[in-house]
Amino acid sequence: MWIEEENKLKRNLTFKDFKQAMAFMNTVADIAEEMDHHPWWSNVYNKITIELTTHDAGNTITDRDHKLARQIDVIYDSMKSE
Repeated sequence: MWIEEENKLKRNLTFKDFKQAMAFMNTVADIAEEMDHHPWWSNVYNKITIELTTHDAGNTITDRDHKLARQIDVIYDSMKSE
């Protein structure tokens, strides 16, 4: 679930292992690149933390962040059902 905090959309995700977490990041990276909207994220083993904000809008949440968040949700849901 995404939370709005400090002018950012934030979400923590857990995967079955490191390999699945990396596959997720690579898939999201491709979509983020297409959208020209790149998340801040960190990864430790099977856990990923993501923060979305729009730098061009003064580091605040915009529709671009919500669009990428929806795409991330779709990818995460599809990987969790594997």
